Order: sequence, then C-alpha cells, then structure tokens
Amino acid sequence: MHGSPPKDMPGTHEVTNQPAPRGDLDLWANDPGLQSHATAAGADPEVLAAYGAKFGTEALRAAGRSANRHPPELVLFDTGGRRLDEVLFHPAYHDLMRVGISAGYAALPWEGAKGGHASHAALVYLTSQVEPGVCCPMTMTYAAVPALRADKALFADWVPKLTARAYDPAPKPLVRKPGATLGMAMTEKQGGSDIRANTTTATPEGDTYRLIGHKWFCSAPMSDGFLTLAQAPEGLTCFLVPRWLDDARNGIQIQRLKDKLGNRANASAEIEYNGAIAYRLGDEGAGLRTILEMVHHTRLDTAMAPAGLMRAALDHAHYWTRNRSVFQKQLIDQPLMRAVLADLILDWEGTLALGLHVARAFDGRSAAERAFARLGVALAKFLGNKLCPGVVYEAMEIMGGMGYVEDTPLPLLYREAPLNSIWEGSGNVICLDILRTLRKEPLAGEALSTELASVAGQDRRFDAALKAHMQSFPKLPEEAQARWYAESLATLLTASVLMRQAPGVVAEAYIATRLSEPRGRVAGAIGTLDTTAILARLGDGDT
Repeated sequence: MHGSPPKDMPGTHEVTNQPAPRGDLDLWANDPGLQSHATAAGADPEVLAAYGAKFGTEALRAAGRSANRHPPELVLFDTGGRRLDEVLFHPAYHDLMRVGISAGYAALPWEGAKGGHASHAALVYLTSQVEPGVCCPMTMTYAAVPALRADKALFADWVPKLTARAYDPAPKPLVRKPGATLGMAMTEKQGGSDIRANTTTATPEGDTYRLIGHKWFCSAPMSDGFLTLAQAPEGLTCFLVPRWLDDARNGIQIQRLKDKLGNRANASAEIEYNGAIAYRLGDEGAGLRTILEMVHHTRLDTAMAPAGLMRAALDHAHYWTRNRSVFQKQLIDQPLMRAVLADLILDWEGTLALGLHVARAFDGRSAAERAFARLGVALAKFLGNKLCPGVVYEAMEIMGGMGYVEDTPLPLLYREAPLNSIWEGSGNVICLDILRTLRKEPLAGEALSTELASVAGQDRRFDAALKAHMQSFPKLPEEAQARWYAESLATLLTASVLMRQAPGVVAEAYIATRLSEPRGRVAGAIGTLDTTAILARLGDGDT
C-alpha cells in the first residue's frame, strides 16, 4: 500500500547541520587578499571587480562543473570518411571561454593599459577558482604575442586577431575570423624537457616550410594555430603552423586526446605534422630563444593558478566550518581547526602576493624589472606549486567525507593541484633555470638582492633567516642542492613581499612559521597565532 507515512512517524530526510547552497559569489569583493595585492601590483580594480562578480555567479560556476564533467571529444572523420581532426566541447566550455576572452584575459597586457600583466595575472587567479581547464588556451594566446614579434608579417596578421576580445571557435581560416586563439606543440616523446632532442623536420619550400613529425603534447589542439619547434637545415627553429590554409585544412592530424588526471575540460593531444605548411618565426637555429619568449609568459600563469586553486579550496572549507557544528560548537570555533586554517591561509596569501608582485615586474620597462621578472617568475612557480597540493588536500580533509565527493568542487581542485608544477617546466627544470639565470644574468641577482634588502632591519627574525641563507649558500649551490636553495630563496622573497604589502599580523605569522620558529611538517603544527586576524583574509564568503 502506497501513500504518506503516518504523521506521528519521524521524518528521515530532514536536513540539519548541512551548509546551504551558496548561490552567487563575488570573487573580488569577498577576497581582501586579492584586493590588497592586486592594488599593490598596479592591476585595474574595475576590470577585476566586474570579472570577479560575473565569474562567481552560480550560473558560471555550474558551467564550470559541466565543462569538467563532459570532457572534449575527438572527431577524426566526417560521415563520408574525410578527415576532420576536430575537437568537440560541451557548450559550457564555450560559455566560459567567451567570458574570459571578452574580459581581456589574453588581450589586456598588449592593449597599452597600465598594469596589464598584473590585471591578466589576477584574471588567471579568478578563473582558476571556477574552471581551470579553460585557462590553458587563453594563456597560450596571451603568451604567444611577444614571441610573434620575431616576424613583422606574422605579427601583423595574427596579433590583431589574438587580442580582439572576440571568441570564435569555428574551424575556418584566420582571415574569416573576428578573433583567434593560439596553442603550442613542443614536447616529443623521446625528449620531454630536452627539446633540443626534437626530431620533427622542417623542409624549406619557397617562403614556407613543410613539417614532418610527431608531437607528444599539443596544448589546446582546437586553436587556430600553433607555435612549434622543428629541425630546419640550420638547426632547431620556431614555426607558426596555422590550422587552416585558405579554405583547406593544414596537414595537422590529431592522433588522440590525452586522458589526464585533471584539467579535463581542456583538450591536450598528440598530433602528427603530415607535411603541414609552417611559417618560420625568427632565424633558423634560434628556435629555443624564440619560443622561450612564450614560455616566460606562460610561466606567469602557472605561478598564479595555484594561488587560485588554493583560494577556492580554502574558501569552500571556510564556508563549511562556519556552517557545520561538531560537539556543540561550530567547526570554525574549534581551536585546532582555526590553527590549521590559519596555517593554510599563509601559504595561499604568500603565493598570491608573490605571483602578483612578479606580474608587476612584467609590466615594468627597466632592465632590472625585466631581469627580476625572469628570476621571480621561476621562484614563484616553484614554491607556489609545491605548496598547492598539500593546501587543497587539507581543505578537502576539513570537509570530511563531503570533501571527497564530486558534489563539491574539492575533487576537481585536488586533481588540478599538481598540474602547474609539471607544465611549463617541472620542479627540477625550474630550479636549474633559477641557477642558470643567476649565473648568466648578474642583473637578476642584483634585482633580487634589492628586493630582499628593501625590508632589512624591519624584523630581526627575517634578518636572521636571510643571514642563515647566505651562510648556507655563500655561492650558487651544486645541482643536487638546487631545490633547497630555490625553496629558501622563494620563501625569503615571499616574506619580503608580505612585509611590504600584507597586514603586519600576516607577515609576522609567515616569518614565524616559515623562517623562524620550529614547526612540524604538517599543516597546523605551529605555535600560537592570531587566528582571528589571519582568518579574516579569507573574507566572509557571502555575497
């Protein structure tokens, strides 16, 4: 017999002690840390306020989840057997791309506005909190612009479309598109980070070249063109390979999409250049130097993304603790919970502060600022990404079993957390680049020394830590010590930025727990902190 249970029977589905759905979030207005560090970096607050309010809406956050749950699909052939080599995306992916491109994610730094790179870096941070997979194609498009300066004709053809703030995903020639995106294809299976070992060949053919070879990783294969490396007669050379030639597809064949741990809304592929037409970018034999202009800028984004992932994870954990009671007390009022959260916040704010401070140097024009940008971005990328997985995991644990369930964003963030340390130079590569920069560019070391000296005498614990670093490394270390050296230097630099830009209680807590007082190896294994002031850096989490 069916029907409603008798009225005197207890209900089994009354929901208590569960946080309510959050609705729209304002990712700018509710982030005091972002506001202070973006302002210090010279970013445009109006751009960030508009983007943070829009990207945090319930509708766009739902679009992010849809794009992640419905990954791209490879379509190799049409119904008649003709090759298409296309990637189909969920409509939500295109919605997110359209919002990002129209906001100037790829264009802002090249439009001449003050603080363009800092504003761009903050957009990376905000986007990563909702759906980090769409960052890759927009980041590659942003970063390709300086590399294209190596050829005036290619620059004139491509850069106006790359910076047009118009998103057009249709597969058609560049001349018929209001806006375009650009990807990258460098890595080959036999070389990995050793791109000098690339075997793809480039044979001259009039004003162009024919490329033959296999690329193990192609970022954003649905892009309108790709920067790639191939062996020309005079050595490793950079090329621009358009996906379309007039009204015909170029000889770029997608072999398969990579089945990745995370970053699932974004397509990464193996491709074959099967006689693809390519345009030389820079001199033959200068490929590494040319494409490093692009890599330098993509590294800024891989330094900012972990701050966004940490922020999102901590924001959700913080909301959970403020709306969940255990043992007759809210979780947020439990002293041990507060200690754990406060400790994690210091890693997040340090990563955010350093990333935006480095972005400010990207906007600089002096030789010293450019040198500091090259060194600082490597330090920021290394440290922030090593901290990110631990922070996201601890936030997941704070939420208990729900943090492990796909109903929450924590699994997505956790899968994403290792990514930016691997892409654009893994940890060891970055550490070796730091040593190489300091050896070859004395101005970079001088700029770094100026940064650290700017806060000397303000905190005896910082001064002691800096002295200890100099005593441990009176000269550049051997390769085996490169990680220790990079971590120490990046932590000191982070502390110096916090001393200049963060509330005193945050900087002092960072110095105490990262540079001075003994601590354990796990989050929250620290001395006494002013947790109230530090927790306030997360904002209230409400609209």
